[in-house]
Amino acid sequence: MKYRKKPVVIEAFRFQIDDDMPDWFADAVSNCSVTLHEDGTCHINTLEGKMLANKGDYVIRGVSGELYPCKPDIFNATYEKV
Repeated sequence: MKYRKKPVVIEAFRFQIDDDMPDWFADAVSNCSVTLHEDGTCHINTLEGKMLANKGDYVIRGVSGELYPCKPDIFNATYEKV
């Protein structure tokens, strides 16, 4: 059988690229679920464990409020702006 992913609207921004950091990301930094590093990276506590986001990666807020990083090429192949 074949399946198609249901259309889902997510929130995202490019880490260290976009000028505005969303409130939900700032909240995640405040509650220590995201750790910022001096080298311009961050670690994000995800449902799958701790993941690294580099400058330019997208940080996605999923449908249940979960955060995770995504490389730009994967993001652009998977998502489109609404």
